[in-house]
Amino acid sequence: MKIWHISRLATPLMAGLLGSVLLACGGNTPADNGSTLLAETTTQAAAVPTKAQAEATEAALTNNDFFHKVKASIRTLPNAAVDAVQPGLASNPINVKRVERLMPAAKWDFYFAVRDASYTYQRFLQAVAKFPGLCDDYTDGRNADTICRRSLATMFAHFGQETGDHNASLPVPQWRQGLKYLRELGCDETGPGCGYNAECADPVFNKVWTCGTNADGSFKKYFGRGAKQLSYNYNYGPFSQMMNNGDQSVLLKNPDLVASTWLNLASATFFFVYPQPPKPSMLHVIDGTWVPNAADKAAGAGNDFATTIMIINAECGAGTEKPAAQNRIDYYKQFAADLGLNITGEKLSCANMQRFTAASSASYNIYWEKNWNAGGENQCQLVSYQTPYSALIGGNYVKCVEANWNVKLK
Repeated sequence: MKIWHISRLATPLMAGLLGSVLLACGGNTPADNGSTLLAETTTQAAAVPTKAQAEATEAALTNNDFFHKVKASIRTLPNAAVDAVQPGLASNPINVKRVERLMPAAKWDFYFAVRDASYTYQRFLQAVAKFPGLCDDYTDGRNADTICRRSLATMFAHFGQETGDHNASLPVPQWRQGLKYLRELGCDETGPGCGYNAECADPVFNKVWTCGTNADGSFKKYFGRGAKQLSYNYNYGPFSQMMNNGDQSVLLKNPDLVASTWLNLASATFFFVYPQPPKPSMLHVIDGTWVPNAADKAAGAGNDFATTIMIINAECGAGTEKPAAQNRIDYYKQFAADLGLNITGEKLSCANMQRFTAASSASYNIYWEKNWNAGGENQCQLVSYQTPYSALIGGNYVKCVEANWNVKLK
């Protein structure tokens, strides 16, 4: 399944904001007349900035309430601290302790009775620990336990559809058959097919998300792995960046780590907390951080489970419920009931919901791209379509400038 196929909806950077940043970072004083100011700005734009100036530009362009909220929700714990998480430890992070209290190990075993052995309770706790914003405390009056219950019920319902056995003949009900599959059914490292790597032969795509190669020169396979069945190099790369301090190559070179380590469940928590413009993150849908605008409401989207179905696989808009969407709804009801979550009045159906568009309030500019505008030399700008340079990861502005303008900032 493609979980990260983001629409390429280019949005230009506001010229006024960029101009202000250029003046602030360059140390120039506004001139007495417009022609002198234009000449100074043009000269400044053409110059290669210092690394410090580029970092100041990055800081200025991401210093707003939106970036503060999103960065807080996707912040990560160092992998060494994640590796130390074990059930019952007093040293476990706050969000992990909340999950342990609301869903102890016995419930995990009950919920996922036919799971692959690699999906352990400890690995799920580690996947939660990696993203401290998931099941975290709230200081503004929102009920953290309720939000965590909704988050767990939502994730688990989608686990059931994405990786469930869907076997009505088993004594275990289908809502408890999730996490059956670790790797995409019928796929392995050495067998035929299942490459999901046609993009690797494209010089443009491969330059952006450079595919790993085997000893014989063939490309690595990027078939579905883990609880969200992460697929394709352009999904493995961004996930690798978040897991490895901005290094996209780790999972592109070793994609099976998404199946064989705690990343098999972290891929799911990553997807849950990360926005995909023009779609908001599931976490922000559930906890109310995302506020739908008139276009979102007209499309039928809101702060409800139905909207998470549109986010994950867009099984919506047919007028009647598609079977996959109905499965998700049925599973959500079961998990919510068992977790003690009251979902009375919550919108569950997405049968009449339309896709997110550029008009959505979630059409965020969160990627750095080469600034193609006049006077934009040696600069990058914010866009809403996916590039290798997420503005949610510090330091990527410098990388964008260096890669796109073939310069080395000092």
